[in-house]
Amino acid sequence: MITTQIHQIWARELGLEPDGFSAEDDFFALGGHSLLMVRIQAAIMDELGVEVPIDELFDRPTVVLTSEYLERRPTTEAAR
Repeated sequence: MITTQIHQIWARELGLEPDGFSAEDDFFALGGHSLLMVRIQAAIMDELGVEVPIDELFDRPTVVLTSEYLERRPTTEAAR
């Protein structure tokens, strides 16, 4: 489910149709740049309620890798 949400965010921010790219396509190869990455970061926070450090997004430049990061990151509750 997270993968679908991330894919939709990317499609909207990149100005692409959701079926126009795969979840394994590289953000930068799709025309992404730092300003769009910041917008994606904000959208993830707004829509999923998760703050993702910008360097984590740059290190994981595909929908799949970003989704895996979000699914695996410890929650505040679990960290206590």
